[in-house]
Amino acid sequence: MTSYATSTARVDMGELRRLRGLLPPELQSWVTVEPATDVAPPLVTCEELGKDQVEIQIDLAKWEQLALDQRNLLFWHEVARIQNDTIPRDGWEMAALAIGLGGAVGELWVQDGLLLVLALALCGISGFRLYRRNNGQKTLQESIQADEKAIAIATRFGYSLPNAYKSLGSALKTLIEQTPRKRQRDRYVKRLDALKKSAARAKDRVKSDRSASRPAY
Repeated sequence: MTSYATSTARVDMGELRRLRGLLPPELQSWVTVEPATDVAPPLVTCEELGKDQVEIQIDLAKWEQLALDQRNLLFWHEVARIQNDTIPRDGWEMAALAIGLGGAVGELWVQDGLLLVLALALCGISGFRLYRRNNGQKTLQESIQADEKAIAIATRFGYSLPNAYKSLGSALKTLIEQTPRKRQRDRYVKRLDALKKSAARAKDRVKSDRSASRPAY
């Protein structure tokens, strides 16, 4: 039993080292890759630890069930989110909303009109910012943009364009099959549809470039 646990730990550490090697050079000094420690964590996600430090967290138990190319493209999707600066941050909005609600209730009791208006305004501003940050369409669009950039990163690491699209598409199909929650599954389906359209456009560009480069006789 101890030998098995030790072997598993070595495999996990080896995979983390491999993934760190897949970070673009410009990110290696401030992005780390660690195993997820939460209960029932997502497969892969990012967390901002400080102003200049981001951690990519991997659920290694689920991660090892994916093919190598699928892992690579899903990892580069998270890298792309970091590069696009679309990682959710724990901002002041929740605290401001709580303060505003508490203040509004308090001012109703003491009947101070001006302070009540200020408390309600604080609630409105913080609530609107929370809505924008958690807007489903916005986060979906950010994921689609990260998929596009993940393809570009893959080509930097030696993937051909068709293989990069194929690997990410395969990864998304696997996530669709393995995801029980309909809302999350629908997001993967929409990302896959967008990826297919992007692959078709890339294929058309390659054909057009080849036609333009043919010598005229």
